[in-house]
Amino acid sequence: MGVTPPRVLLVTGAYAPEFSAGGLQSRAAARALRGLVQFRVLTTATDPTLPRRAVVDGIEVTRVLVRIGSRVSNLLASLRMAAELFRVLPHVDLVHVQGFSSKNILVTAMAKLFGRPVIMHLQTAMHDEPATVRAQGAASWWAFRSANQYLSVSPGLTARYHEAGLPAVRIRDVPNGVDTARFTPASAAERRSLRRRLRLPEDRPIVLFVGVMMADKQPHILLDAWLTMRRRTATASSIVFVGASDPKLYELADRLAERVRADADASGFGADVLFVPPTPDIEDYFRAADIFVLPSVREGLPIVLLEAMACGLAVVASRLPGSTDTMIESGLSGVLVPPGDVAGFATALEQLLSDPEQATRVGAAARGAVEARYAIEGVARQWNEAYLSLLASRSAQ
Repeated sequence: MGVTPPRVLLVTGAYAPEFSAGGLQSRAAARALRGLVQFRVLTTATDPTLPRRAVVDGIEVTRVLVRIGSRVSNLLASLRMAAELFRVLPHVDLVHVQGFSSKNILVTAMAKLFGRPVIMHLQTAMHDEPATVRAQGAASWWAFRSANQYLSVSPGLTARYHEAGLPAVRIRDVPNGVDTARFTPASAAERRSLRRRLRLPEDRPIVLFVGVMMADKQPHILLDAWLTMRRRTATASSIVFVGASDPKLYELADRLAERVRADADASGFGADVLFVPPTPDIEDYFRAADIFVLPSVREGLPIVLLEAMACGLAVVASRLPGSTDTMIESGLSGVLVPPGDVAGFATALEQLLSDPEQATRVGAAARGAVEARYAIEGVARQWNEAYLSLLASRSAQ
């Protein structure tokens, strides 16, 4: 007699067609666990044109609209989320929350009311760390430490959890994963075709950045490094920034994207600097590029880095202890540079661009590392193991 598939409510900050790190992982894992887990999704959304209820990949998705910066909207969103939790919780076995935010307080309280265990997924360095949450107040700290199980995507986040004195038996190390069939190296012909379709330069290497144009992601450090390299080498190249840059978003209040654009225009190389809005087809840009750079100052286990590595790109990343240094063996499967080191990033770019054979070897090693440790099928199995283990322990009590 087979095991009854666990019924899981995934709570995320965004879900397709909008996207966040947690939403991307949730969708990829749900696809990989089709038939093994019965998922529902409850997510916040910022696009008012999206339907409140939809079916995505055969999964029921309920969206709660939130207008960033509006207290009235946040209050109404809380009421709608409470109503949705009241509707759904009787029909699920557990709740899996992606990352920590203020909505965790409501979700945790409602889950306890209905006797449903909670799994909290720790994803983002600092943001999902106990010390940060504790500083937000007693209610946030109660919600954080009330989870029945924690999944941590990186050794760094796990270390912060243990340092807070929280129960060691409740946390599991489960890395982020990537769909290695979707994110796969392009042949030379495919790369040319993608560049034509995306209207990208076809006659020179492309350096790629993917991420929100915000201070933690350090796009300005990459631009400065690329400009430094361009000024001292005859090797022509282009740089493509893909990501949200709307200054109305609370994360972008410093208008960093505008400053990066202005610096590019003033440099004399502005024609070789391209800006692209967020896209659900991000694999096209990875597969069209030559080098990917992650200059962030903090990360959990960056999905964009996994996606680039899966596409066989030579990657250059900030050395972040417990994060990127667990993903990349510097000099073999990528190059690690101290965060904020413009000269170091410029040197790494120059070396890889001047030696395409080395870049190819590094990219191949990166692809191999992803296949061995981060393929979504294996990661999704670990999600399911956590579900089954938690439910089994609850039934044994």
